[in-house]
Amino acid sequence: MRGHCILSHGFESGPDATKVTALAEAAERLGWSHERPDYTDLDARREVSELGDVPARVQRLLALAQAAAARGPLVLAGSSLGAWISARVSLQVPVAGLFLMAPPVRMGEAPPLEAARVPVSIIHGWHDELIPASEVIAWAQPRSARLLLVDDSHRLAAHVADSAESFARLLAAL
Repeated sequence: MRGHCILSHGFESGPDATKVTALAEAAERLGWSHERPDYTDLDARREVSELGDVPARVQRLLALAQAAAARGPLVLAGSSLGAWISARVSLQVPVAGLFLMAPPVRMGEAPPLEAARVPVSIIHGWHDELIPASEVIAWAQPRSARLLLVDDSHRLAAHVADSAESFARLLAAL
């Protein structure tokens, strides 16, 4: 195995969601192991916040990432809230790269999106109804992140294959 990928689904999605499944298949083709944590129990905790228990989501990913990083190269990938927690955890665990789909640059009371200075690849919809493309462009520019903007909405439903191809390019470059 070349390394390990942890693929985090978005809010009110799940580990079998179309996009993270496509990323898992891309990782496998390139010889990377992968896992898809299930955060649905934490997303359901609306008494914590409208986005569920985000701190517990971060802690779950952090524990998995620490264990994986101890074994070898690690790449974190996520969609929306999964992208936000992946970026957050990259500040605490050595990662080889980050793949962010529709990353929330700002998210209510939470800290703004921050990430380790590692290779970052982003796919985002021009017509994202939750996260303006201009915010993602402004976030990506000073990091020289690879940014693919597509004619799609927040769910990126019409660009699952493009997401997987972009992820594969990141993995192949590492």
